[in-house]
Amino acid sequence: MGPAWLWLLGAGIAASAHGDKSPAVAPALSSQLSEPAPAYLKVTPTITSFALRLYKRLAADTAGNLLFSPVSMASTLAMLSLGARPDAPAQVLEGLGFNLTETPEADVHQGFQSLIRTLQLPSPKLELKLGNSLFLDQQLKPRQHFLDSARELYGAFAFSANFTDSTSTGRQINDYVRTQTYGRVQDCLQDFHHDTLAVLLNHIFFKAKWKHPFDRYQTRKKESFFVDERTSVRVPMMHQKEMHRFLYDPELACTVLQIEYSGNALLLLVLPDPGKMEQVEAALRPETLSRWSRLFLPSLLDLHLPRFSISGTYNLEEILPKIGLTNVFGLEADLSGITGQLNTTFSRVSHKAVVDMNEKGTEAGAASGVLSQPPALSAAGTPASHFNRPFLLLLWETTTQSLLLLGKIVNPAAG
Repeated sequence: MGPAWLWLLGAGIAASAHGDKSPAVAPALSSQLSEPAPAYLKVTPTITSFALRLYKRLAADTAGNLLFSPVSMASTLAMLSLGARPDAPAQVLEGLGFNLTETPEADVHQGFQSLIRTLQLPSPKLELKLGNSLFLDQQLKPRQHFLDSARELYGAFAFSANFTDSTSTGRQINDYVRTQTYGRVQDCLQDFHHDTLAVLLNHIFFKAKWKHPFDRYQTRKKESFFVDERTSVRVPMMHQKEMHRFLYDPELACTVLQIEYSGNALLLLVLPDPGKMEQVEAALRPETLSRWSRLFLPSLLDLHLPRFSISGTYNLEEILPKIGLTNVFGLEADLSGITGQLNTTFSRVSHKAVVDMNEKGTEAGAASGVLSQPPALSAAGTPASHFNRPFLLLLWETTTQSLLLLGKIVNPAAG
């Protein structure tokens, strides 16, 4: 057979907040409780740390808007580790940040299984849909152990495909992603190749309404948003006077705001003072999120927030090794456990995320992919509720404490 190409694609979306739940750290469990901690708590803190490390690397290389789905990307890479050769899964999981002495490999996969199943529980308050699918070449003999493990742990179901007809099969897979994400993620396989052997899809879709919706008649159609000291754009600015949990951090010179959705989800917005974005980004650590979660107070805010729809698209093969995933792209991470083909390795990781925020609520989507081939080929102290300059957003599902979307809005008019 000619060059062996393996695509892994993931689609991910976002979540929101509920009550006084803090997304920063897993809730402390009383020693008197007889029930063990949910298995997803073995993975969600590591996903958060991975996300913040990746964010800093992306921010160093990206001048404009930034957006990705940590849950989508982490679950995609963790599922791939199931197909690595016996001594390689640890390299992928440790690269994500797992300490396999404290949390053995089997516990990591059980944690992701618990996370995926919990996020899929039906809720009348928000729409959150996720799943995994494998499109495998009809001539391929995939390892049954991988198929069984992927189905049991990650809910992945296998489909046969004719990859020699790259045009129609690419259209089929793109249509599948578009359907699963209700049109939010489109044209994920733009570089689809006729030598592809398999496509592994991870999709997540989220849609929720604000607990306190904005009145669209209060939206001002054109207000200035200051991209930087020299550039401003005119954007629709939503407006409301409402109670929100809020703090001003004088140490980092930023305002932090929680906005609740109807359901177990939460939006965290971080607005650095002018000129302080890099200082805030450098301080993005789990400890910082934990400190903020202890300081929030309910406040009546005169809130101005831009209405926007943005996306982020990245090729991560050069970035992931810089944050610890060093051996994912060489022979050390041989994926013959999936395909039965020797020396099938990663050569590219791509990710696309989309988020739409309006008066009613938030809708978001993301897609991440791994391609592999043989080695031969405001004023301090006062509520700054006017989000008219670059700010960060973190979207959380609060039951699992999972970070589903992380981004920076630099220019809400850029799309």
